[in-house]
Amino acid sequence: MKDLITPLRDENDNNMLHLVGTRANRNRLEDVSGVAFQMQRELLWFKEVEAMIPPSYRERKNKDGLTPHELFTREHKDLVVQGEKWMKGTASHCMVVAALIATIVFAVAFMVPGGYSQGRQNQSDGIPVFHSQAIFMVFLVADAISLFSSTASILLFLSILTSRYAERDFLQSLPNKLMLGLATLFLSMTTMTIAFSVSFYLLYKNGLIWMPIMISMFAMMPIFLFTWLQYRLLADVGRSTYASTYLFKPKKLMLYYENPKPSIMRSISSLWSSK
Repeated sequence: MKDLITPLRDENDNNMLHLVGTRANRNRLEDVSGVAFQMQRELLWFKEVEAMIPPSYRERKNKDGLTPHELFTREHKDLVVQGEKWMKGTASHCMVVAALIATIVFAVAFMVPGGYSQGRQNQSDGIPVFHSQAIFMVFLVADAISLFSSTASILLFLSILTSRYAERDFLQSLPNKLMLGLATLFLSMTTMTIAFSVSFYLLYKNGLIWMPIMISMFAMMPIFLFTWLQYRLLADVGRSTYASTYLFKPKKLMLYYENPKPSIMRSISSLWSSK
C-alpha cells in the first residue's frame, strides 16, 4: 500500500513528506505536556515518514522550491522558539530547587544529629555521638546521595540552559537531559527526606517513639506530591524519548490479510484433488 501512496503529489507538487512537514493542528498537540515535547513529537513523526519513502523523494522540491526538511523548518520555526523558552524556564526553576537542596544537605553533613562527643578537657574530639549506631550510617549515606544527586541535577539543568536549541536537539538531547535532571532531583529530595527522618528518630527515639514515626510519615508527603504533579510530564518524556516505536509502530497494523500457511494450502489442494 505504501509503495502506491508515496509517489503521489498534490496540486503544489507536495509529496507525502512535504505534507508531514507542515505543522500539526493545535488539538493534535494538546495531548503532549510542554511545547518542547510537542516539537519532539513532530520530529518523531517526520523521521518516521522520512524512513518510509524512497531516498530520492526526500530532496524533491515543491512549487515553492522547498524540500520537505526546508518546509518543516519554516513551519516549525515558532514552535522551536516557544520550546526553547519553555525548556529554559523549566530548567531554571528546577535548578534553583536543586541548588537549595545541595546547600542544605552540605551543611547538614557537618552538623550531625546529637553533635560530637566530648574528649578530655571538655573539648570535642570530632567523633559523632551516634557513630556506633547502624542507623547513623543510614543518615550519612542518605545525606551523601542527596548531595551528589542534587549536584548532578544542577549540572544537567545547566547544560539545558547552555544548549544550542537546534531542531535535532529536541529529538533526543534535550528530553534526555530533562528526564535525567528530574530523576536526580527526585532522588535528592527523597534521600534528603530520609536523612531528616533518620536524624529525627535518633534525637527523639527515647520515650517518644511515636513522634519520629509520625513525622516520618508526614515527611513522605512531598515525595508523593512531586510524583503526582510531575507524573504526566515524566510519562510523556519517557514515552516519546524511549518508546517512540510504540507511538508509530503498533503491533497490529495490517493493511492486508496474511497469506494462508503452506500446510493449509496443501490440505485444501489435496481435498480438491480427491474430489
